[in-house]
Amino acid sequence: MIKPLVATVALFALATGTAAQTVPTQQVGSATLSGVPNIPVEVREAVQRYQNSRAAQFEDWLPDGSMLIATRFGATQQLHHVATPGGARTQITFGAEPIAAATTIPRSDRFVMTRDTGGDEWFQLYTRGLTGVATPVTEAGTRNQSPVFSKDGALMAWARATKGSAAYAILGVDPKAGGNPRSLYQSDGAVAPADIAPDAARLIFVRSLSNREDQLFELDLKTGKADRIAPKADAAVYADPRYLPGGRKLIAISDSGSDTRRLVEIDIASGAQTVLTPDLKWDVESFDLTDDGRVLAYSVNEDGFSRVVVQDRVTRRALPQPVLPRGVLTALRFSPDGRNLAIGLTSATSAGDVWSWGVTRGGLTRWTVSELGELDPTTLAEPELVRFKSFDGLSVPAFVYRPKGLPAGTRTPVIIDIHGGPEAQTRPIWNYGAQYFADALKATVILPNVRGSDGYGKRYLNLDNGVKREDSVKDIGALLDWIGTQPGLDAGRVAVYGQSYGGYMSLAVMTHYSDRLVGGVERYGISNWNTFLQNTEAYRRDNRRAEYGDERDPAMRAVLTRVSPFTNVARIAKPMLVMQGANDPRVPQSESDQIVTRLRANGNDTWYVVFADEGHGFLKKPNNDLRREVETVFLRRLFER
Repeated sequence: MIKPLVATVALFALATGTAAQTVPTQQVGSATLSGVPNIPVEVREAVQRYQNSRAAQFEDWLPDGSMLIATRFGATQQLHHVATPGGARTQITFGAEPIAAATTIPRSDRFVMTRDTGGDEWFQLYTRGLTGVATPVTEAGTRNQSPVFSKDGALMAWARATKGSAAYAILGVDPKAGGNPRSLYQSDGAVAPADIAPDAARLIFVRSLSNREDQLFELDLKTGKADRIAPKADAAVYADPRYLPGGRKLIAISDSGSDTRRLVEIDIASGAQTVLTPDLKWDVESFDLTDDGRVLAYSVNEDGFSRVVVQDRVTRRALPQPVLPRGVLTALRFSPDGRNLAIGLTSATSAGDVWSWGVTRGGLTRWTVSELGELDPTTLAEPELVRFKSFDGLSVPAFVYRPKGLPAGTRTPVIIDIHGGPEAQTRPIWNYGAQYFADALKATVILPNVRGSDGYGKRYLNLDNGVKREDSVKDIGALLDWIGTQPGLDAGRVAVYGQSYGGYMSLAVMTHYSDRLVGGVERYGISNWNTFLQNTEAYRRDNRRAEYGDERDPAMRAVLTRVSPFTNVARIAKPMLVMQGANDPRVPQSESDQIVTRLRANGNDTWYVVFADEGHGFLKKPNNDLRREVETVFLRRLFER
């Protein structure tokens, strides 16, 4: 039995209906733990066996054919230089905060990197080389993203948002010469530059109205005039639009006229579109072109797994195709000379590494070999793809991680792990959490892609919109039914678990099915739709209203009130663990504070952890370690009840 905190731990009181409830608290690093007992040493040791894995993430090529790689050595992800395949990863940044991204400045050995502070997502841009210090390009108090470059590297354009405003600006600067950025365009909504024309006189930008609708514009950099491309086209997603040689056409990923996302060519003047991948039944997830526009590489998300295709863009003739391990793509980028294609890949048993594919010679070369710590890959669980029928007959996919080495006839506890988004997709990536729970807790971990998930077409994506929000919660009810029919699963020991939108789902599932669950874990989840929409950062508020509904409309506000976990919290009769980053701009801490207060006021056993130096996700290793330790103790208690 795990002992509670000793009496010397500080106490604080939360108001309840009739009395004050004292809750033990302690400070561990940057984290405040409320209601959480001591962590046993054996839990810390078990967690470390899984938390010490690290991945190699391709960021960009350098002009000499070497690579920039992001890897965690220590507490945070930093940039490294890999000169040759299999060469050492030489660390080149050493900050306390993780590097979010890096892009090479064309015709230069310098690059632009992106970094925030404490997970606040107010990203700043810096230029630097393999040696020396970083030079800031942007100013504090702004959010800067999506840097793109002219072919000669003399112009960098990016999107900037400011605190308290829904307006965006597109700024430009010569990243080699430096100086003060100049304003290229002002917008009253979310915009981001996508590519600069070959003549450097125009750029394409995307206006994002929601996760289901984008608009394409071409900006004349001399006059500042922006013209919408294909203004009469039906609403559609347009991802990663780029100029083709000559600057008169674009290539982009779009679901225009289709349930799935395809590669299309778009004539800028007329808006006419030509589909380049007409026969695909799944989404195109990414693509890249050689600088001359001749060779095209793209990847397809086939039921969660990635497949890479390389072809001549003009003739559409297939070129030699890379044969890759079965997994999920993390990068796809041609080298500056077009001879090699960088491919980043992760899988259920690999944290993530980088290969290059010789476009003409057809050879696959491995650049990095990442570590799994003390783990033996042969002992790891391979997720099984299953499908179950929901309340309305919808087929819902899920990946299932089952513990290995159990005696025949064993019925395991179950953790239902629901992804965020909601326009996201659980895929068979390196999921050390699922692997850890399957091993350390001997639990089966089920990761469903409920309606509203990405990767299964536009119709599936829209099945949870607006007043249909709780239909995705009913999908979990159907999953509970399915669990009850499985001989290896214990339907009496099921916990729900999720982060962000998945945190909302965890709370909502607990309000609907508390009698069928032993408890729930939610990290930075939405507890009250109305307060969330009012308090999420202004730069993203309208986009979220387009997905969830506009709380300023009385009818919609009534719906949002009805489906909010905060409204229905009295139905939660089992223990809850809530975790939050204090700097979260997406789901602010107030969402967690209010649900914890209400749960405890109802006498619910509620643990609460707040990290002072994290935002929407826990990116610093010590924090992530502690988070997993607390989850372990909490879930173990649930399954032993």
